[in-house]
Amino acid sequence: MARSLKPLLKNALSILIALVFLYVAFRGTPFTDLWDSLRTANYWLVLLLLPINVLSHWLRAVRWAYFLKPVKADVKTRNLFSGVMVGYAVNNILPRVGELVRPYLLGNLENISRPAVLGTVVVERILDFATFYVLVCAMLFLYPHSLDPFIDNVEAVRPFLLLASVLALVFFLVLFFKAEQAARFAIRFTRFVPARIRPGLERIANSFVAGLDVSYMRQHAIAILLLSFAVWGCYALAMYIPFYALDPIAVKGLSFGEAVLLLVISSIAWVLPAPGAMGTYHSFISIALVRLYGIDTASALSFALITHEAGFLVVMALGGWFYWRDRRALTDVSFSRS
Repeated sequence: MARSLKPLLKNALSILIALVFLYVAFRGTPFTDLWDSLRTANYWLVLLLLPINVLSHWLRAVRWAYFLKPVKADVKTRNLFSGVMVGYAVNNILPRVGELVRPYLLGNLENISRPAVLGTVVVERILDFATFYVLVCAMLFLYPHSLDPFIDNVEAVRPFLLLASVLALVFFLVLFFKAEQAARFAIRFTRFVPARIRPGLERIANSFVAGLDVSYMRQHAIAILLLSFAVWGCYALAMYIPFYALDPIAVKGLSFGEAVLLLVISSIAWVLPAPGAMGTYHSFISIALVRLYGIDTASALSFALITHEAGFLVVMALGGWFYWRDRRALTDVSFSRS
């Protein structure tokens, strides 16, 4: 009974977080003002967000191929793209679960070890965190007042946050290059598990470790680095273009750097376990626009809705389509293939 209740409680908590942050985002904003703001937006510019979001996910799929080369050298980009989109679609419903769906799907589509694919997903996430902390360090250095809406007495706290971000960046870089060694060390402890399950566990663990191998990636370091910043560049562009879709924001003349700043703030919102960052994204972005740049609440919330829902629509549409096409590859959910 306890095991069956755990996922239910976890999902209930995620929904509760979303509802609380949606309340924070929408409270005090008259619906008529919000509707007028959305009605007068330039949706020709908003439409540009759709291909930009698709491009960002496609670039992720291309980069993922480099992580998979130690496992399989000729993985189809189409299958990688399917794994990315289905995984993100699942994350929009069940936070974090999509990271496990991706290895199932790609492992079955390409007939490769799913634990090894999971290892590459871990490597990808480590690199994403490293890239994120590069942006955080730049934000804290170039935009010293960026945290004013969220923290009192920022000047006293900012040096510690900058130091913590630098240390986090170093940690994730070390983890990126040493994840395989750390995992191999952990495998030694499998000798303490019962003998009847030890061979299968060791086989799965060794397959997972194979996906953590970054030695091959060093030959393609420049390509991986460029693709990483291209992905985040697309994210920032999807923040920058909507500045000009809403007149009250367009007149402020916000720069691309400020779009990157909003991207960093929104990334923190995505870490919270709300389905699809529902509510967390809207509250973080609208509060930042109001308190940093003096945008009215209706326009700030309209910006948050437009940018979030454009990305959400792309993920759910493409994720749903690929799920329908590749659903047979998700029927075998055992994790024993190695």
